[in-house]
Amino acid sequence: MAKRWLRRIAFTLLGFVALTGLYLIVACALVFWPANARPADDAPGDVQAWVLSNGVHTDYVFPIRSATIDWLQVFPLKDFRAPPPDAEFIAIGWGDREFYLNTPTWGDLTAARAFGALSGGNRALMHVGYLRREQLARGAYSLPLSHAQYAQLVGYVRAALPSGHASPIAGAHYGDDDAFYEAEGGYHLFETCNTWTGRGLRQAGVTVSRWTPFDFTVTWHLKPSRP
Repeated sequence: MAKRWLRRIAFTLLGFVALTGLYLIVACALVFWPANARPADDAPGDVQAWVLSNGVHTDYVFPIRSATIDWLQVFPLKDFRAPPPDAEFIAIGWGDREFYLNTPTWGDLTAARAFGALSGGNRALMHVGYLRREQLARGAYSLPLSHAQYAQLVGYVRAALPSGHASPIAGAHYGDDDAFYEAEGGYHLFETCNTWTGRGLRQAGVTVSRWTPFDFTVTWHLKPSRP
């Protein structure tokens, strides 16, 4: 009986390792088969935007105001404690509700929270912050967009808000310059914060991997840059 249980445990562990390896292999392989492939020397776009990565998670970074949209009308300053008066950009990300609210720093990360996020079952939130120019010094990747591409990406972001309207989570902040909002969808192993970012880029015609579960699969085809 003991040998039978040990054999089952061994096969379970081997299966888990094999599936994890397959997940990683597929994610890495698809980087070399991007959607919307284009020449590397494309001219700058009409709207200068960025993808911001902290090494794990990616956000969109857009100008606060443009001919396409004024983000202050979507995410008003009253939802924030004390956003910087000289902010020029807005950062927008999507992710797991419990992970977002209970992991303000990597020091707060626990195995239970990570497993809970990847296993699914939690609804999503949108995290929004107003940024100064100098806050894009690290981890920023240039995202030159045409007006049409930017309008497509704006529509994608707004579609992630219930009924297209921003509903703030009362009292939920990491700092003075950010806020959380209700969002459509749920987070799981195949629908991560980075797959959400990557899907929007693909729909907008940006060159990006066909599947983006990790931050590097989002940024691989983008150029490191800062404003």
